[in-house]
Amino acid sequence: MVKSAKGMAALGGLVYSTETGRTCPACRQPVAECVCGAPSAPQGDGIARVRRETKGRGGKTVTTVSGLTLQPEALKSLAKKLKTRCGCGGAVKEGVIEIQGDHAELICSWLIEQGFQAKRAGG
Repeated sequence: MVKSAKGMAALGGLVYSTETGRTCPACRQPVAECVCGAPSAPQGDGIARVRRETKGRGGKTVTTVSGLTLQPEALKSLAKKLKTRCGCGGAVKEGVIEIQGDHAELICSWLIEQGFQAKRAGG
């Protein structure tokens, strides 16, 4: 019994091929060449929005930088430079750089010096 291509798509698609081995059911590429789960650049307009936040952090103040359209490796590198510049800790979470403490003015001016478009957001 031969199934049509339409019937195969309804069942979930090709999972294994004798030529290429395991394949991704979404993009039908070999698992080694699959781009479905590859991290993409965060969505944004390229303007760094620097915001001071305390909500949901146990009263601790955190400065966040969002809106940058950089690849994850470049974002981590920028976060490291910001942490060094501010002399504090921080992290990158879901495309947003979080720096411990209230450093919004310092970060905003430093980003402008480095050639980024940056502006304060929030109160």
